Amino acid sequence: MSKTAAEAVAEAGAWLKENPLTGSKRSWLEKLVDSGWAAPSWPEEWFGRGLEPEVARATDAVFREARFDESNNPDTARTDSVFGGDAPQGWGQDVVNLWAATIVSHATPGLKSDILRDLLTGNLSMCLLYSEPGAGSDLAAIRTSAVRDGDEWIINGQKVWTSGGRNADYALLITRTDLDQPKHRGISFFFFPMKQPGVEVRPLRQATGDARFNEVFITDARVPAANMLGELNGGWGVLTSALAYERAAMGATQQRSQSARPTTQTRDATSEAPAPVPDLVLVELAQTRGRSGDPAVRQDLMRLYAWRTLNEWNNRRAKAAIEQGTTTPIVSLGKLAMSRMLHFAGSLQAEILGSEAMLGAESSPEAGDATYAMLNAYFTSIGGGTDQIQRNIIGERILGLPKEPEANKGAPFREVLTG
Repeated sequence: MSKTAAEAVAEAGAWLKENPLTGSKRSWLEKLVDSGWAAPSWPEEWFGRGLEPEVARATDAVFREARFDESNNPDTARTDSVFGGDAPQGWGQDVVNLWAATIVSHATPGLKSDILRDLLTGNLSMCLLYSEPGAGSDLAAIRTSAVRDGDEWIINGQKVWTSGGRNADYALLITRTDLDQPKHRGISFFFFPMKQPGVEVRPLRQATGDARFNEVFITDARVPAANMLGELNGGWGVLTSALAYERAAMGATQQRSQSARPTTQTRDATSEAPAPVPDLVLVELAQTRGRSGDPAVRQDLMRLYAWRTLNEWNNRRAKAAIEQGTTTPIVSLGKLAMSRMLHFAGSLQAEILGSEAMLGAESSPEAGDATYAMLNAYFTSIGGGTDQIQRNIIGERILGLPKEPEANKGAPFREVLTG
């Protein structure tokens, strides 16, 4: 018999009382994962509790309100990936952990048994190997090849705009496995080991001065055949759901971030961690700068708040659909809205500062933050599918507009390459 939301919330609260957030974060997180509360909507055999999606989301509030006692935490190094910043914070990983969600949906039972717990506890670092120099907005045009060699596949190609690549243990990788299939059908999806000969990762410097992206060169690297996600040449369907998880996670983790953004004085330009995002700390900035009484500033602050609230509601709709095992174009609404909000927030931050916003970070840390926010907003406009791609998806799948004409539709990809 399915549990009600009230019953599930009571159970989660009781578990939290029995396992208070003290001592080692690592130990507590492992308890959370093993209890099933880290991903409550998943099956019990895969570290879940088998709850209905809407019931599972009701339990999030129990953990969201809890605070970890930092006074006696002996291990902070590896737990940053699951407790810090915008990363999954232990609970709610059936929504925000796109790596584990993709594995649960598409991996073989053997692969799930091998790596799922490590993904949930943060013991594995991950990256995405999707985009290529000639296949960014049109991922179906990828040319990275995978050729079968016994129980393994040999990979050759180049990927670009990869965040987290320098420290990644594994990657979600899309490859071309059949040139004689149309471009959407000859693609296969792998859980790819990064720490091996033949994988070279080079950082890419951004306009902000950070190097959060990389290009990855793959030469005769290997991946076990058992690490294929989904069916041979069926990788496009896996990719579609993985992108939905990614876009939903981007919206969800942005909503979770409640702390003030690091300033230009504390950011590490060599870090591959997700960049900080502007938040409603802009209200505090307006107050300290004497701009909170300005009608135009107040209106813009309220507009940003309204957008965030509406986007959170849309994210909830998207999460419910994803947890039911379906893809939804609503995630594109959330992704596009978040991009718009970040651009708007960066400009508003500069507006609040006035002429001071033209100064460099050395003269005014707040001005440096505003410049960084405006430049870094393009990260969200590009990552996880560009704004233009999201508008195409919204137009076609939500508004019902006709699709753009597609040249070479149905033609073998080999002909597309030579044509």
